Amino acid sequence: MTTRKQFRRALALALTLCGAFAGLGYRLVDLQVLRHGQLATVAEQSAEHEFWEAPRRGDILDIHGNPLGTSVSVETVCADPSAMRGEQALVARTIAPLLRMNDADVYPRLFPVVGRDRGGLLVTNHLYYAPLCKDVSEDTWKKIHLAMQNLRVAGSGRAFDLSLYELRHEAIFAEPSQMRVYPNGALAAQVLGFCTMKDVDMEGHVISQMAGRDGIEAALNPVLTGVAGWQVAGMDGNRRELIPMRDEDVQPRDGLNVVLTIDSVIQHIVESALADAMQKHSPLDATAIVVRPQTGEILALASLPAYDPNHLNTVTTKTRDRVITDVMEPGSTFKIVTVSGALNDGVVHLNDVFDCHHGSCVFFGRTLHDAEPLGMLTTEEILGKSSNIGAVQIGIRLGADRLYHYATEYGFGERTGIPLPGEVAGILYPVKDWSKLSLARIPMGQGVAVTRLQMVMAMAAIANGGWLMRPMLVSRLEDRNGNVAEQYRPQPMQDVVSPATDREMVEALKTVVSPGGTAAAAAMKDYVVAGKTGTAQKAEKGVYAPGKYIASFIGFFPADHPQLCVSVVMDEPKGGYYGGEVCAPVFKTIAERCASYLNITPERSIEAQPLVASGAR
Repeated sequence: MTTRKQFRRALALALTLCGAFAGLGYRLVDLQVLRHGQLATVAEQSAEHEFWEAPRRGDILDIHGNPLGTSVSVETVCADPSAMRGEQALVARTIAPLLRMNDADVYPRLFPVVGRDRGGLLVTNHLYYAPLCKDVSEDTWKKIHLAMQNLRVAGSGRAFDLSLYELRHEAIFAEPSQMRVYPNGALAAQVLGFCTMKDVDMEGHVISQMAGRDGIEAALNPVLTGVAGWQVAGMDGNRRELIPMRDEDVQPRDGLNVVLTIDSVIQHIVESALADAMQKHSPLDATAIVVRPQTGEILALASLPAYDPNHLNTVTTKTRDRVITDVMEPGSTFKIVTVSGALNDGVVHLNDVFDCHHGSCVFFGRTLHDAEPLGMLTTEEILGKSSNIGAVQIGIRLGADRLYHYATEYGFGERTGIPLPGEVAGILYPVKDWSKLSLARIPMGQGVAVTRLQMVMAMAAIANGGWLMRPMLVSRLEDRNGNVAEQYRPQPMQDVVSPATDREMVEALKTVVSPGGTAAAAAMKDYVVAGKTGTAQKAEKGVYAPGKYIASFIGFFPADHPQLCVSVVMDEPKGGYYGGEVCAPVFKTIAERCASYLNITPERSIEAQPLVASGAR
């Protein structure tokens, strides 16, 4: 006979069982219905994993295929805290010296860090993966791997052997990575630019890859970067990949190599000559450009001070590429625009004579001066002696509209289109914004601002029969096997002056480099040189700063069959500031070394060039 006490016990047991089954039912509903999506995602991530692989960044090469910027294989050394088996101190002591790190820095990274996510799930930020050190060489990684394999831990038994195997072979591992290297240090630094690491979101997965920050690295970053690859693979309980269960395996597509028109030997010649000039004249900065006039190919482009892209702490605002980012009043080099335009329109001829008023004359209420008292000069002599007064008279004959026309035809007032970031257009106001004083300033290179690249391309147009070319910095794109993906061709922009006018300009510019010209120091032994000096007073806060000048010389040779056009510019040189004094000798050094390197045939007969009064501008 059932007692009341037994009945109560049975009832309590039944209620307990019902409560337990109700709780179990609720848990099943919660897991399989309410939280099904969230848990399914977690389960899928535990069962399989996506591996993203960054592509190899393309190289930057000079015109002969010599590497200027390349990617080398390195390793990111990581730890698997779940495989440490309590030996974190031993592992830290073993690998820290090889990583050139302190034991105290490595040790805490070998432990998992556990917490809860926003949904309340228990997670860890690196249970299986804890990065320790980036950019580790392959040789160093081999030493680390060997040191881990030789770890000695006391113990015995099958379980111990399994734990020791995991410690030796899985606790420390490496992931392949890349490091950008510039074999020539600072050579052509502003042309190349530099790279930094950037985290890129690949469909919810973040991978680190290099990104260009300046120069060609930035301008052609999509071409150099390539396309990432990925793998989707099954994972075992220890998060090891199961190769037979790999579902997708897409290999990365490497970036293309960029072959520049830069010749590293000529670039070195230019930078060495500029470095000597920097030491001798202590300018704020110095730049030089070497161009093939017929194609617009840039063989060298240098700006000092520079930086070493291998060491990003050397990058400052002072190391920017002033060839394209800074503007300046060109001074007398701009007279090639005024004189060639007037000759082309037929408003003056080379033998027309102008009164230069012995070095002082008033135009539109402003007194102009020449560097020395000059009297009656022909158009040719105005270029040879660099007379401001003569140039303004020629500009007045040409007129404001036509002067503006020729300035734009030579490419001033707009970007050249060189594939480098940061290029500016310069300043060339439309005629409607000119004052009467403008016509007394612009013909001699004041009241207009240009980049150093624009100015050398204008001179290269005269060296090219009057045709302005677009500056060409990239020759072609190639894959890693050398197959050409895209070939670039020279791009003529416009025919600025006629061939007859151009021949007259070449003859006039030869006088600049004659024994009595403003750039006698630029004369070469085996070649006739044509060119123009410039000495521009610097403007600060709307007024010209006394004693501050930008000196320049731009020339080409051989004058009648030009192979190279070279520009040299210095900002505030010391110990002389005329372009013919400080820049012409640097031009000569660069030109002679380039002629020897390129084996340019010397001219068999160099006719005596007409003598003009000496001076320097």
